[in-house]
Amino acid sequence: MTYKALIVDDEAPARSIVHEYLKDYPHIEVVGECANGFEAMKTIKELEPHLIFLDIQMPKVNGLELLEVLEDAPEVIFTTAYDDYAIKAFELNAVDYLLKPFSKERFDVAVNKVLEKLAAGSPGKGVPVEKIRESSTELLSRIVVKKGSSMTVIPLSEILFLEAQEDYVMIHSTQGRFMKNQTMSYYESHLPEKEFIRIHRSYIANAAKITKLEPYDKDAYLAVIPPNHKLRISRAGYKKLREQLGF
Repeated sequence: MTYKALIVDDEAPARSIVHEYLKDYPHIEVVGECANGFEAMKTIKELEPHLIFLDIQMPKVNGLELLEVLEDAPEVIFTTAYDDYAIKAFELNAVDYLLKPFSKERFDVAVNKVLEKLAAGSPGKGVPVEKIRESSTELLSRIVVKKGSSMTVIPLSEILFLEAQEDYVMIHSTQGRFMKNQTMSYYESHLPEKEFIRIHRSYIANAAKITKLEPYDKDAYLAVIPPNHKLRISRAGYKKLREQLGF
C-alpha cells in the first residue's frame, strides 16, 4: 500500500530535507507541501494524507493550533526546534517528534514507527494536543478557532469573555462565538492574568471590555460588557476586579 504524506513547515530548506529523506521510502508518496497552517488545513481536507510532518513554530497558525481544529487528524510526526517543555510533553504523551537538526537515522526511527502503526491498521489515538498545551508555561497571544471548513485567528484584544459550557469553553469575541474543546482552568492559567480575570466559575472576562459593574442583589454585581452582556460576578471575582481595576 502507498501512504500519502504531507510536509508542513514555513521553511523551504526544512521541507526539502524531509522530502529528500523520504526518497528511501517508495511506498510513501509526498502529495504536497505547505508553508503555513491555513494552507495545511485546506490541503489535508482535499488530499486526506495518512501522515503529516508538522513544524510547530510557524507564523499565523502554529502546528498545535492546527491540530486543535482538525477533525480526524492523520498520523503526525513533529519536526521542531521548539523548547524543552514541548519535548518533555511529547515524550510524556508518546508523541513522535524530530528535533531539528535531525539525522537520517533519527528520521528513519520515527517514520518506521508510524509505518508499523499504519500497516497494522492500528493508527494512534491522535496527538493529545490539550495535554501538550497544558504543560506549557507560555501565555497565549491569540486563540485559533474553527470556522466552517476553515479556521480563524482571534487576537486577545478581540475577545470579550470566555464562558464555561460543560466540557467546553465558548469564546465570545467581536468576530462571533466559537466553541473550544478546552477547560476554563487552562485558559485561566494561559491568558495574561492582568487582562483576563476569572470573575465567576463560569466566566473569564477581558477586563478592558468591562464598562461598569452593575448591582443586582445584595452584595452581588454583574459585569457589563457591550453590546448586551451582563455576567455574574462571584465574591472572589469581585475582589479580583477591585484589586485589578480599582472599581
